[in-house]
Amino acid sequence: MSGPTLSDVAEAAGVSYATADRVINKRGNVAQKSIDKVRDAVERLGYVRNVAAANLSRRRVYRLAFLIPTGSNAFFSRVRDHIIQSADHLSADSISVRIVDVSAFSVEGLKDSIVDLAGSELDGVAIVGLQSRLLEQPLAELRARGVAVIGLVSDLPVEFRSAYIGIDNKVAGRTAARMTGLAHCGRAGAIQTFVGSMEARDHVERLQGFRDVIAADFPDLTVLDPILTKDDPAVLCKSATNALQSGASVTAFYNVGAGNVGLIEAISTSPRARPFCVVHELVAHSKQALIDNHIDLVIDQRPDVEVNRAFALLRALIDDRELPPMPDLMPTIYVRDNLPADTLNDAMEAQIR
Repeated sequence: MSGPTLSDVAEAAGVSYATADRVINKRGNVAQKSIDKVRDAVERLGYVRNVAAANLSRRRVYRLAFLIPTGSNAFFSRVRDHIIQSADHLSADSISVRIVDVSAFSVEGLKDSIVDLAGSELDGVAIVGLQSRLLEQPLAELRARGVAVIGLVSDLPVEFRSAYIGIDNKVAGRTAARMTGLAHCGRAGAIQTFVGSMEARDHVERLQGFRDVIAADFPDLTVLDPILTKDDPAVLCKSATNALQSGASVTAFYNVGAGNVGLIEAISTSPRARPFCVVHELVAHSKQALIDNHIDLVIDQRPDVEVNRAFALLRALIDDRELPPMPDLMPTIYVRDNLPADTLNDAMEAQIR
């Protein structure tokens, strides 16, 4: 048997169908007394709102935006490609998507982009976030307009978004540390770390997780102060080359961010024996570097899964539905022996040129 209908709710509440519809679909302009009656009828009858039918009747279009950093980061090129492919696939479900370019690691640029969104007709937005109080007011104003806001890959200030989609970056950093420590087999060594920005929460958390494990379980290893790179391949190449040429006994490299083309270039052109090397994100150049034995380990966060989850989560938030179950997204560890044979990465050229 079918469940109670909206007409049943209206009759039980003693209000018109139009009033019950306005309450159920949160359209406003209803007296509090009528709202209370409708809500009481919903609870008594066990009425479940048919979101699909409501959206169909209103010809609803989900208007979404993704704020993605620009620049030469191959990982975010991969993210963009999957957003475009998913948007094309979901167009039949009345989902419109636009990608907003934001300068990488620029708090001011991200703030300005969020402010600009407040004047747009949007239902939901996914933002590759930074940590700054400057973002709090524009995020609050965006949510006050009824826009669902989530952090993607790198989180926003937690009080000003509804959810975060990404890996546990402390776990990713701890994983990198564990593998680096084991690779030293009890020998002493020094690890040079590279960080894109200390305002990017994912970078900070990876570095913290890395340091925690080395300090706790590998006391013979020293984690050197991070070199800030802004994910610039040229900066990474120069910094890594200097580390290889100096008299310091650097035994490992760990890059928590991007720009790995520069790191790979420094390693591949150095006459010295290379350090153990861990980087993030499986893209064309990092995959080839594994094959060529220039690096040892890639920790990948599966951006295809993250983008798919972003679409599902935004739709649930917009429809005021219970959020879909989403198990923890664990990073994938790649070495040269377990590389995927045919992925999106193989269809892409290395984007950092």
